[in-house]
Amino acid sequence: MLSSELADLAGVTVRTLRHYHQIGLLPEPPRTSGDYRQYDVSHLVRLLRITRLTTLGVPLSALPEVLDDPMAAEELLDQLDRQAEAEIERLTARRASIGVLRRSGAPADLPPELSTWHAGPGKGVPEEIARFEREQLILIAHLLGKEGTTGLAAMLDLPSGTRAALNSSAERFYALDDDTSDHDVETLVEEWAEQIRPLVAAVDSVASLSHPAKGLLDQLGARTLRPAQHRVVRALQRLLAQERPGSHEA
Repeated sequence: MLSSELADLAGVTVRTLRHYHQIGLLPEPPRTSGDYRQYDVSHLVRLLRITRLTTLGVPLSALPEVLDDPMAAEELLDQLDRQAEAEIERLTARRASIGVLRRSGAPADLPPELSTWHAGPGKGVPEEIARFEREQLILIAHLLGKEGTTGLAAMLDLPSGTRAALNSSAERFYALDDDTSDHDVETLVEEWAEQIRPLVAAVDSVASLSHPAKGLLDQLGARTLRPAQHRVVRALQRLLAQERPGSHEA
């Protein structure tokens, strides 16, 4: 049979046949007087074996040994089984994350641990603040890592009363502008600190943010928030940092 006939029977392309010849997987057959390759059933069987093994995930580089050594095939299958099991676990975790995001309506780029807290901007939240909160959570989650993000999610799982108080302070925060007095800024910082102080103390992982990491968060706030809003965020961060045991921040 010719190349096209063998390829059709095996369910591959003629280009694949040429590649297998080039890397030595498929032996060269005799040629016709017209210099066409003339294959027989042995080539078809070998090609079917190659196709079957590659479907199982056997790399082409391992095929020569596997095709000729049953023991090598057994060892490789054990390895492939372990790899497949790990891949199934990764895919299962991915599906679980997708399910959480779909149920909560949270942005797809947000870590699923934080999705229930940030399902979307609340009513009356300015667009730039919603974007800032989302980007801040994404950045913090990356800086804290998996364990720290889990701790942050626990901190943000707030009782309804605490959430209502924070929402009230947040509304005042949204309204801050260039006309806001220093007194109003200081008052909001004190009230906000009082509300979240117990929550911050309960999550030790939040304290693991390095100075460079805090600098990145500060840059994000400076880029997104109004000057008065950024002042509140920075003052709140400094106040809480000063209260932490062993803090040396001024």
